[in-house]
Parts: sequence; structure tokens; C-alpha cells
Amino acid sequence: MASLPATSTTTTPTGGPTTTGTSTKATRLLGAALASCIAITMEMYADRKEWDLLEVEVSVDMEYEKAVPAKFDVTLRLPKSLTEDQVDRLKTIAARCPVHKALAHERDVTIVDRVELI
Repeated sequence: MASLPATSTTTTPTGGPTTTGTSTKATRLLGAALASCIAITMEMYADRKEWDLLEVEVSVDMEYEKAVPAKFDVTLRLPKSLTEDQVDRLKTIAARCPVHKALAHERDVTIVDRVELI
């Protein structure tokens, strides 16, 4: 099975959100979710095709508008042993992960907020 360390990094332009100490902004979890989803989706596809991915890394850099992520730059680091066709196919498959589709507004997403008192 391939080792897929999905990572998320963020870039913070001037005036954007900042992180102090070891605290993490909740919006950074979006980048981590995207990176993880892409890695898992590519791994499942490669396993079905019986491709040996060896090690894959997915990183996501985020740019903010005010306090909201406005841009996600995804970088796939794939083994050099893959063919050009395999790389192209994995890039296409990466864009099909559910988190990617939701963030790219390819799907209608409804959020229902409710409160339960305990």
C-alpha cells in the first residue's frame, strides 16, 4: 500500500488571518481535509489500477480574503517512475475527490445548523 502523507500548509497575505504560537485557525482544517481527500482518492484509484505509487505527497497552500479561504493551490508530488499518462490520470482523479468538488462549488451543499441542549 502506498504511503500518502497528506499535508496542508497555508500562506497568509498581508492583512489575512495569522496564527500565533501553536494555535490553529479552524479554516486550516479545510486545507488538511482537501489534501487528505485527494491523497486517499488517488490511492484508491492507483490500487484499482495496480499502480505502485510508492510515496505520494499532497500539499495545499491557501490564500485568504478577510478571514475566509479564497484560493487553494494544490501540489501533487508523485514518483518519477510514473508514466505521463498515469500522472495526467492521477491529476484528473485528484479533482474528483468529494472535498475538492464541494470547495469548487461543483456540488450544491446545504448546511443545517441546529442546537441540542444537553
